[in-house]
Amino acid sequence: MTVSDPSMTVFGSAARSFEQLVHGLGTADWDGPGLGDWDLRALVGHTSRSLVTVIDYLKQPAPDGALVDAPGYYLAVRDISTAAGAAAITERGRQAGRDLGDDPAGAVSALVATALSDVQEAGDPAITVIGGIGIRLSEYLQTRIFELVVHGLDIARATGREYQPSEEVLEAATVLAARIATRAGRGRPVLLGLTGRARLADGFSVV
Repeated sequence: MTVSDPSMTVFGSAARSFEQLVHGLGTADWDGPGLGDWDLRALVGHTSRSLVTVIDYLKQPAPDGALVDAPGYYLAVRDISTAAGAAAITERGRQAGRDLGDDPAGAVSALVATALSDVQEAGDPAITVIGGIGIRLSEYLQTRIFELVVHGLDIARATGREYQPSEEVLEAATVLAARIATRAGRGRPVLLGLTGRARLADGFSVV
């Protein structure tokens, strides 16, 4: 994979926007509310796992066999998350927040630098991710873009901080959301909602 590959380029933009957002947070923000049962540190920690997992999973080649694409990844992970339970997912986010240490912004910058360097050198291998799922790196990066921008918006909403990802990042995340919805048999309400013909139900989510 080269720097001209769309997935790598947009992933880089998403990662840098997240890094900039984190560096704009104040000391008082970190213990404040984040999302659901997460305080802000846990929310940022959870979001940083979009970088950690790229670094870690590049060390895990996928065995021969069927690979999923980005929407298929989310459908598979939905079952894994249900089996794990909400409490386990919540604690994993809190631990990720603790792992950022005394300088969380510096830790995020280090993760961004490592992840982008590793992706730049990787090509487009098939990797093994959560639950033993096999997926091409270019497809997995699409899921990381989605996570970075969606949770970047969560962080901005929780803190009132400015966050403006690029049009390419927003487009990639929105397109993937539509693809996930369609694959899950929920494309019709999404299309009706996006075109102003109906309202999405309260709490509607594609993930």
